Amino acid sequence: MNLKGRSFLTLKDYAPEEIDYLIDLAKELKQKKKQGITGTSLKGKNIALIFEKPSTRTRCAFTVGCVDEGGHPEYLGKDDIQLGHKESVEDTARVLGRMFDGIEFRGFKQETVEKLAKYSDVPVWNGLTDLDHPTQILADFLTLKEQFGTLKGLHLVYVGDGRNNMANSLMIGSAKLGLHFTVLSPKSLWTEETLAAECREYNKLSGGTITITDNIDDVTGADAVYTDVWCSMGEEALAGERISLLKPYQVNAQLMNRIGKENTVFLHCLPAVKGYEVTEDVFEAHADVIFDEAENRMHTIKAVMVATLGNI
Repeated sequence: MNLKGRSFLTLKDYAPEEIDYLIDLAKELKQKKKQGITGTSLKGKNIALIFEKPSTRTRCAFTVGCVDEGGHPEYLGKDDIQLGHKESVEDTARVLGRMFDGIEFRGFKQETVEKLAKYSDVPVWNGLTDLDHPTQILADFLTLKEQFGTLKGLHLVYVGDGRNNMANSLMIGSAKLGLHFTVLSPKSLWTEETLAAECREYNKLSGGTITITDNIDDVTGADAVYTDVWCSMGEEALAGERISLLKPYQVNAQLMNRIGKENTVFLHCLPAVKGYEVTEDVFEAHADVIFDEAENRMHTIKAVMVATLGNI
């Protein structure tokens, strides 16, 4: 599998076997890390880490993953460069592409990360935009594979805001790899139909399914339940409205009991606002898996950098 020179902007751009390869590579790199073995695949590589939005897991994962493989990460916060303000995204991309070997972007517009990839001539990796969060999905799927041994055929239920970047990305990843994916959300927050239709086309090859519903009973039989904060970054003004709308969709003991299975896992991309999208008791009951998922951000992000930029 040769992914050298590829950007990682959305899972839409990757074939199922390429996504599987990245997950398996992450598993291998994780095993080596546990054994104290680091690599040199990024030796001599300089990587720009652009952050319009703050981050814990994404920033730490890219930094540690880069250093583990012998590279040099350079953090560029929103006040450190002129991205899109005094200098266009296109011009910033052309400058950074001449100085760095790879670029990570975490920010608002998907258009920005796409322009960075188009104009920089180096691999660009999407650390999160308002539309997509593909590196998180790799971590989620590695975690599910560790729990169940396989991904194809699993029933994954996302509960909450069905229009946000996590719901979008989980739908794309599930459709690519043949999971049965359910969005459980009030109708006003359902996933955009254009994306759902696109993912149903992926399902024709993978054998997966998509269900979009507001019926809490559709959580029955889930292998995994997933939620995210009710208000994404930049939507804080909508907090009161969202709380009222989404309170019936809180992941709590009652919802988990509806599933009717003993080995169901709960996942959260973090940070969690306990008492809102998930109760403290449910979160703590599944904390080991949730923090495996958080750790797996590092291993999967490392795999993306190694596969697309590393000397392997």
